Amino acid sequence: MIELPMRHPELFEKIGVEAPKGVLLYGPPGTGKTLIAKAVAGETNSHFISISGPEIIGKFYGESEERLRELFKQAEENTPSIIFIDEVDSIAPKREEVTGEVEKRVVSQLLTLMDGMKSRGKVVVIAATNRPDSIDPALRRPGRFDREIEIGIPDAAGRKEILDIHTRGMPLEDKVNLEQIAKVTHGFVGADLETLAKEAAMRSLRRILPDIDLEEEKIPAEVLQKIVITENDFKDALKEVRPSALREVLVQVPNVTWEDVGGLESLKDELYEAVGVAPKAQGGI
Repeated sequence: MIELPMRHPELFEKIGVEAPKGVLLYGPPGTGKTLIAKAVAGETNSHFISISGPEIIGKFYGESEERLRELFKQAEENTPSIIFIDEVDSIAPKREEVTGEVEKRVVSQLLTLMDGMKSRGKVVVIAATNRPDSIDPALRRPGRFDREIEIGIPDAAGRKEILDIHTRGMPLEDKVNLEQIAKVTHGFVGADLETLAKEAAMRSLRRILPDIDLEEEKIPAEVLQKIVITENDFKDALKEVRPSALREVLVQVPNVTWEDVGGLESLKDELYEAVGVAPKAQGGI
């Protein structure tokens, strides 16, 4: 969607339509929205400008809008360009919900820059957010952000691909089954899998630490050869890394028994009956 118009604009001239000019990527944190934007910029060899909320906001009247105009002007001068706005909800919130005048003016300026009277040329705007509902609705119409793409939580096949990328340069033991690790990492996003691979690598380092003389300038090659990441390193790392996507639904089972609850015998009996087991006094659990 982004590469084609940049590399072959004549295709769009032939069909008589304007190429898509804006893409909104949304999804949970850690799923790789920013990475996708960087990858697209690398693939198309285009000029890449990254914007984040705090960089834009200035203390003087009109300064924030001036900075936005400057960035778009810079992009137009270096076409083909990609402008990437990370956490777009921080600079373009719903205008009826914000109290500050600065935010309202920044949103208005962004709206005019993205689809005003003046043509933007070969400049594509990619924005990323975890909260698409908090963005000003005027930005989410065709002509501004033409496409909204959900970058969701990866499935088992996606997790396997992500693990392949992060373990590409690692000295893995032959027994390490990345497919099995991908199956048991339900709810892990890209950032979690990266941490998992790092954690497993750190565990393999800890094993050879006794053989390393930290005072030496260079570690001998035979010691480096010993570093191998095993299946157990990944299993141990799995105990440490928690899935981001399931953080809200993870529950801890409290260690409370009937003996800790004083009295309330009639209620206990009712509960026993509801569950369908006999009370302790009658030989139940």
